[in-house]
Amino acid sequence: MHQSTKLRSLSMSCPPHSSDEMDAELGGHGTGKPPRPCGSNMGRSRGIRNHLSCLSQKSDSLSDFSTLQHDAKHSQALKRLTADETRRWARSFDLLLSHKYGRSAFRAFLQTEFSEENLEFWVACEDYRKTRSMNKLPAKARRIFQEYIDVQAPREVNIDYPTREMTKRNLQHPTLSCFDLAQLRVRSLMERDSYPRFLRSDIYNELVTHTQKSPC
Repeated sequence: MHQSTKLRSLSMSCPPHSSDEMDAELGGHGTGKPPRPCGSNMGRSRGIRNHLSCLSQKSDSLSDFSTLQHDAKHSQALKRLTADETRRWARSFDLLLSHKYGRSAFRAFLQTEFSEENLEFWVACEDYRKTRSMNKLPAKARRIFQEYIDVQAPREVNIDYPTREMTKRNLQHPTLSCFDLAQLRVRSLMERDSYPRFLRSDIYNELVTHTQKSPC
C-alpha cells in the first residue's frame, strides 16, 4: 500500500480535529519514542488525535511524488533538478543535507514518519551559528532550547540526558557552538536511522526516475 494511502486510512480511523500537539505525545520512527496505536484510548486524548490528523494531512500533501510535481513551491526546483544531483544524495548524507531540494525531499519523507522535528532542529542550529550579532544569541538560543530540547518541548528531539543538561548549561553563557553536541547527536540519529529508509522510499526513488527521464 502507498504511504499516503496508509496515512489517509489512519487519519480516517480517528476523529478529525484542528490543533497541533507535541511530537513527544505521539512518537514515531527515528525519534526513539514508541508509537501509540490508534484505538479506543485515542478517543480519550484530543491532543494526540489532533496531532495525528494534522500530520496526516501534512504528510498526504508531501509524501506522494506526483503531488510534489504539481506543488507550485517545488515545481521550478524540480525542473532544475538533475539525475546526477539526486543520485549524489545516496552517496553521502552530507550531500543530501547540503542540497536545498534534497533537504525538502528528506523533510517530506520525515513527515511521513512524524519525525521532521529532527531536520528542523538541525536547520535551526545551522542558522543559529550564522548569527552575526552576539546580542541576539541569548534570545535565539533560548527559543531553540524551548522548542526542541527542553523536557516536553513542543517539538522535542531525541537526545540523551547528559547532552540535554550540557546544552542547558551552555545557555548560561551562549556562544555560537552551544548546540554543537545536541546537533551532532540528532544528525547521527537521522543518518543512522532515517536516511537509509529515505533512500528506499517512494519519494526518493520516484525523484530519481523523474530526473532520469527529464531532458538534460
